[in-house]
Amino acid sequence: MNVHEYQGKEVLKQYGVVVPRGHVAFTPEEAVDAAKSLGGDLWVVKAQIHAGGRGKAGGVKLAKSLDEVKAYATELLGKTLVTHQTGPEGKEVKRLLIEEGCDILKEYYVGVVIDRSTNQVTMMASEEGGTEIEEVAAKTPEKIIKVSADPAVGLQPFQARQLAYAIGIPKELVNKAVKFMLGLYQAFTEKDCSLAEINPLITTKDGNVMALDAKLNFDPNALYRQGEIHELRDLDEEDPKEIQASKYDLSYIALDGNIGCMVNGAGLAMATMDIIKHYGGEPANFLDVGGGATTEKVTEAFKIILDDPNVKGILINIFGGIMKCDVIAEGVVEAAKQVGLDRPLVVRLEGTNVDLGKKILSESGLEIVAADSMADAAKKIVSHVQ
Repeated sequence: MNVHEYQGKEVLKQYGVVVPRGHVAFTPEEAVDAAKSLGGDLWVVKAQIHAGGRGKAGGVKLAKSLDEVKAYATELLGKTLVTHQTGPEGKEVKRLLIEEGCDILKEYYVGVVIDRSTNQVTMMASEEGGTEIEEVAAKTPEKIIKVSADPAVGLQPFQARQLAYAIGIPKELVNKAVKFMLGLYQAFTEKDCSLAEINPLITTKDGNVMALDAKLNFDPNALYRQGEIHELRDLDEEDPKEIQASKYDLSYIALDGNIGCMVNGAGLAMATMDIIKHYGGEPANFLDVGGGATTEKVTEAFKIILDDPNVKGILINIFGGIMKCDVIAEGVVEAAKQVGLDRPLVVRLEGTNVDLGKKILSESGLEIVAADSMADAAKKIVSHVQ
């Protein structure tokens, strides 16, 4: 789950991470009021969307007067911002963060992720702040310094100090940088983050170390114990189909293709998308109905797929272990009755109650193309949508 920059900064402040003073605004008038309350003569007007690259896309403006604050707020609110992470359709700006201007000395990068090769939380830092870290990794990987935290003891002060010196934090600010990194690590672990990225971390001429930008992502599987974080969810930033899927505990991710997929098990779902691509098709979604799906759950999953106007055909690929093939069949038939089936449907069933499942589908009156294997199913659905 993603949150906005201003929300992430509020979380980090709880752990002693220094951030610029700022207020969220939903109208140009609120933006001016926020700037007035902050004082000073320089403000930053920042579009708040769930995507990076806002600065390059024109979503971050420096205002040197209250009139400019209002003008920039008016320009940005309601604007569709297109960045390298939004896709060509972009995202509409519905809120702004108004922050005090900072007297920047130098920009750095600090990020925290889970390194699956070591099964440990890893903190990365670089002297190349303010640019895409992927770009730094591709061109100058030696400039990214990493330390891994033993889960038994967490990130240690000496490790944070090692990072601070390695990326060239001024000697007199190293202690503040260490406090910053330890707070960031604590926020990451206690709030069940999957990513905590500060780009840039800045040093200022008045001797501060602070997060000029902040991106926090949270593990959706841990939200049951993170009520405060769950309340930060902004449904306007999410695909409506993914929101609907989450209500039924379905793992759904919308993609750009035209072949809808319903599969049980994440591994089989990935393999199904791969084999569709192999035979020249493009999957329209990732959809894992899970192992214990009910007829109602399968019905909703099928309806979500059919609600996508880009879907020209559907492939159902079920290997029934815990998931029974007859439950899938009943869900498909029920959904087709409720919303109508007007697109090609290829079904491959194997496993528990497979004969009963096939019988339910064959007697349903639906125009269903049966497949004997994954390869056969992929070939058939690709041929039907081309």
